[in-house]
Amino acid sequence: MEEFVQEFKRTARGSRYKGRPLIEEFKRGMNGGIRRKLMKAENLPASIEQWYRRATALDRNWRESKREEERLKKKEVGEGKQE
Repeated sequence: MEEFVQEFKRTARGSRYKGRPLIEEFKRGMNGGIRRKLMKAENLPASIEQWYRRATALDRNWRESKREEERLKKKEVGEGKQE
């Protein structure tokens, strides 16, 4: 997501999009799972900067949770072999 945000910012600078149309283009191009999670949030981001921050944070949290799941899975397998 961080790479997408950086690329989107570069592209957006050269466009005439601002405000709501810029946000709509960002939503259209972003990962569908992250977009759905943000759209279901109680308080939708209001500005493009908020969309950037929240989408990046969601992606970072998801990646961290996947690493944690893998770490725990390896630990469980290791403990199971010791018994």
